[in-house]
This record gives sequence, structure tokens and C-alpha cells, in this order.
Amino acid sequence: MTGVSSFRSTLFRAALGALAGLLAAFTALAVAELSAALVRPAAGPVTVVGGAVIDRTPAPVKDFAIRTFGENDKTVLQLGILALLALFAIGLGTLSLRHRRSGAAGVLLFGIAGAAAAWSRPDSAGIGDALPSIAGAVAGAGILYLLAGKASAPAPAGGESDGSGWSRRGFLTAAAVTAGAAASAGALGRFLAGRRGEGVVASRNALALPQPASPAPAVPAGAQLKVPDISPFTTPNRDFYRVDTALVVPKIDAGTWRLRIHGKGVTRPRTYTIDQLLARRLIERDITLTCVSNEVGGPYIGNARWLGVPLADLLQEAGVRPPSKGGRADQLVARSVDGMTLGSPVEDLMDGRDAILAIGMNGEPLPFDHGFPVRMLVPGLYGYVSACKWIEDIELTTFDAYDPYWVKRKWARKAPIKTQARIDTPKPFGRPAAGPVTVAGVAWAQRRGITRVEVRIDDEPWQDADLAAQDTIDTWRQWSYRWNPTPGGHTITVRATDGTGAVQTEDRTRTIPDGASGWHSVFVTIP
Repeated sequence: MTGVSSFRSTLFRAALGALAGLLAAFTALAVAELSAALVRPAAGPVTVVGGAVIDRTPAPVKDFAIRTFGENDKTVLQLGILALLALFAIGLGTLSLRHRRSGAAGVLLFGIAGAAAAWSRPDSAGIGDALPSIAGAVAGAGILYLLAGKASAPAPAGGESDGSGWSRRGFLTAAAVTAGAAASAGALGRFLAGRRGEGVVASRNALALPQPASPAPAVPAGAQLKVPDISPFTTPNRDFYRVDTALVVPKIDAGTWRLRIHGKGVTRPRTYTIDQLLARRLIERDITLTCVSNEVGGPYIGNARWLGVPLADLLQEAGVRPPSKGGRADQLVARSVDGMTLGSPVEDLMDGRDAILAIGMNGEPLPFDHGFPVRMLVPGLYGYVSACKWIEDIELTTFDAYDPYWVKRKWARKAPIKTQARIDTPKPFGRPAAGPVTVAGVAWAQRRGITRVEVRIDDEPWQDADLAAQDTIDTWRQWSYRWNPTPGGHTITVRATDGTGAVQTEDRTRTIPDGASGWHSVFVTIP
């Protein structure tokens, strides 16, 4: 019985050590987030460490995360960081029962790692970004040292003890006070961060979009097919895909936002406010955006009506000329407030296409998730080389002189959008009712347009689908095919032909380095 009692006592002490470690970690995070709310919300340790992990993750792993978790990839990453932190906290708490100073030092080392991550971020504001991690670590180390001491302190005469000489009451009292104080600090941090965010939300709500000098043509009546489950021609803002590396969506006050244009070949550097952009000639266009991470048949594509300033106008005013006309720069590097860099060919931006700095999306100011107050977009190029959100800086340079974020990670320097077609209905492994089945979906080839879509059932000959009305060559196009199936399993395949007469390739490629290719197929069973 003595051995059993000793084993139980050991397990109980280990559990208390684990609890001490978790409370220390909770305190460290709460104090750090409170400090970040006072300094800069984006400097919170989970955010900066998560950002550092994203920056150092190989491109294939990022591609796997997007493919597997979709738009929840950032949530999964944050949960993973918290889970690892909890495991390390449990380990340090257990260690601190025998080596208090070593356990506390371990917490301090985590704080130093968080500070280093904050310092290394491309959007770092300097030493201030390191302070939240340091403050949290100091608080966490102190709490762990205190609780480990309580777990080892002799019990007072007549006090509660497990027989090994330490006070349960003293430990549990300290633990309860710690938990309450940490929860209060965390709540205060969230409150202060929320108050800062209220002003930013107010700046967006107060932004009045002017009427465009060049409105978008009305969408043709036949552009939207009346087919259940087909993608709507215009994607609602709430449903528009979001793929970026920002763990926390930047919240920028439109009143303090500035855009700088400078660099090679810029003879007249410029800085613009939001009011100055709003006062300019604005154009409105329907443009389909596509993410390079979109697998064949994937969801990362959407069509919206954008309002913005022609980018070519701003570049010309700054003295920029395209390379074909003697310009010195062949690459435009757009920088976001979170440090992201995207590189676009200057020639493409000034060839007459509707490359814009957008301030409106589907009739309202840009949502925060999609780049408020200003983002860049260029028809015909994948987003990773053109669609900079939360933009604040434009630098003219050359492809030889600078590699943007994704190019450093082995993605292609130039990325024109490939011709693709997708089956929206019926769904993969669906069981359509017997009788005529409408196969339908969307096809796109921005800057070239879609002139033909063909559908193949199993190994039968290709059949022409019916095309919806074409809006512009920069938008996707809906299609449908009426099929009279026979019972059993069938594979439906689709391919498109673009405006140049080129048929979509059958060759399957990965998204890396310049976008996926191949035909989209679904398997269905007819009863």
C-alpha cells in the first residue's frame, strides 16, 4: 500500500506541475496580448510566431495546407501553435517542481524566441514589437517560479498536506488568483484592441464611394444561367475566397493611410491619401480573380464588380514608362502593410488592361478581409503576382534586382492565368435523379475569354455545351449541358477553348510553380 500511495502522490504532484506550467503559459499570453493591445495588436506572440512559421514553411507544405484546410489553414496553424505551447508548458511545469529556476528560464527562452520572431517579421515596427513577448515571458516565468515554490513549500502546522510536506491550500489559492488575474489581463487586452478597432471600422463606414467616371457595362441578361447549384455570376463579398498569409487581418484607418510610389524610372515620386484617390477619375469593372493555389476544379476563384483608380494613370504621372517604350523598370513591387511583397510585370500594367487600385467591391468599400482601404488587382494575372491587399507602397525595380515573397519560395516570376473549366453541378460522387441531368459550371481565361466549352461522358466523343452570354474577356463564363444518362456510374469531364483558339490542356500539373492545369472531372451514380 505504501508503494501505491507513493505512486499516487507522484502523479498528483506531476498534475500540479502541469497545471502550474499551463497557468504560467496562460499568464504569459494574457500579459503579452495586453501589451500588444497597448503597443500594436499585430505584435501579439501567437501572431508573430505564426507569421514566422508561415514565412519559413516550404511552398509545397503551404500548398498542402491550403489544399487540405482551405480558408481554415490559419486557424489550424494558430491552434497548432497553442497546442505545442501547452505541451511545452506542461513539460516546463513538471521540470520546475525539482528545478524552479530551470523551469522559469525555459519560459524566458520562449519569450526571447517570440521577440526574435517579432523582430524578424517584414512588417516589424522595431523594438516595440518585441516588448509584448518579453513582457509576457517575464510574467509567465515569475508565475511558474511562484507556483512551483508553493507546490514545494512545507505545509503549516495543522494545514492540508498530502503527507509529503507541501500545502495544497497554498498552491490552489495561488493558482486561483493567477487564473483570475490572467483572465482579467486577457479580457482587458481584448477590450483595448476592440476599442482601437472601432475607430478603423468607423473610418470604413464613413467612406463614401463616388460615382465612377467610367461605369461597368451592364451584365448581359444571359450571363447568369438559371441552373440550381451553379456559381452566381457575381460572387457576394461574404463568399469571395480569401487566401493570404495574414494571421490577423490588418485593420487600417483610411484617414491615416498613405500610398507611396517610387523607385527606378520614377522621375516624379508620389504619395497619395485615400481622399486624393477618391477625387480622381475612377473606373468600375467586372473582373474575375483567381488564386494560383486553386487546384483543378477548386474554389479559389470569384467574380466581383470593382471600383478603383487606373494604375497606369498613376504610373504615368510618376514618370514611369513600360520597357517597350524605353522604361528602366520591368517589375512593379507592391508592398502590403503586413510586409507582403508581390511583383508584377510593368509591361502588363501599362498595356491597356484595367489594372486598378481598387477601393470598392460590389458597391461598397473593400471589406477588411479583401484589402481595405486599397488593394491592387490586374486582370489576367494570378493573385500572387498582382492582387496585393492592404497596399501601402509601390516600388519600380527590375526582375533581376529583386525577388518578391513568393518568388523567393520557388513560384514563377510571371504567372498569366491558365484556361480552366469547372463542373459546379452535379457534385462529385453525387446521385442525380434518373432522367435528364443538367451539367453546368464556369470557365475562365482572363484577357482571352472563353469561346467554347465541351463535355465528355465517360469515353464518348466530346459534345458542345451551351454557353451563357459573355460579359467581358476578364470575367468567367457560365456553361451548361443537358445529359440523358443511363443507370450506373459515369465520369463527366469538361474542357474549354479560349479566345485565341487554344484548347485547355489535358496535362495535369501542380499549382506550383505557376498554377494548376488539367481537365476537371466528377464521378456520379445514376440510380
